[in-house]
Amino acid sequence: MEYTFTLKYRLSENDCDPDVLVERLGAQGCDDALIGVGQPGRIALEFTREGASAAAALQSALADVRAAIPDASLIEVGPDFVGLTDVAELLGMSRQNMRKLMTNHATSFPVPVHEGSTTLWHLADMLDWLQAKGTYQLDHGMLELAKVTRQINVTKESLRLPSPLKPAMHPLVA
Repeated sequence: MEYTFTLKYRLSENDCDPDVLVERLGAQGCDDALIGVGQPGRIALEFTREGASAAAALQSALADVRAAIPDASLIEVGPDFVGLTDVAELLGMSRQNMRKLMTNHATSFPVPVHEGSTTLWHLADMLDWLQAKGTYQLDHGMLELAKVTRQINVTKESLRLPSPLKPAMHPLVA
């Protein structure tokens, strides 16, 4: 099956020449990616990659990029973080309809990852919720991909957390 996803990286100071990176990525097998280098020190790769599963397609792309740009740091894998408009567009409905679903189902609607002037959800949570409602036709491949991208992003962020404090050292433990 074919999967379309985006990998975003922060580049090292010593390895950020876009022309060199594009050449290395192509040589490493990333010729199935559109490469964006608009923001200094960053690179975004939108892959359309074949794989037996979403996880296999993502793992092969991550390995290829790691081999081509070993000092790059993964920032985010997408599709994952979405707003109401993003989900509405995926399903071919209006943002207003998505907002109405959120308002009418406030107690069961997925909890956002971030609330503020821009509210974001994990796409997998939104698609799971919509699938459970049973009234929306969802692309199985998109749901599979969204679950894998969420897992990668959550795992990546959890690795950044400090190791847990021992209970005796925790200020709230008597």
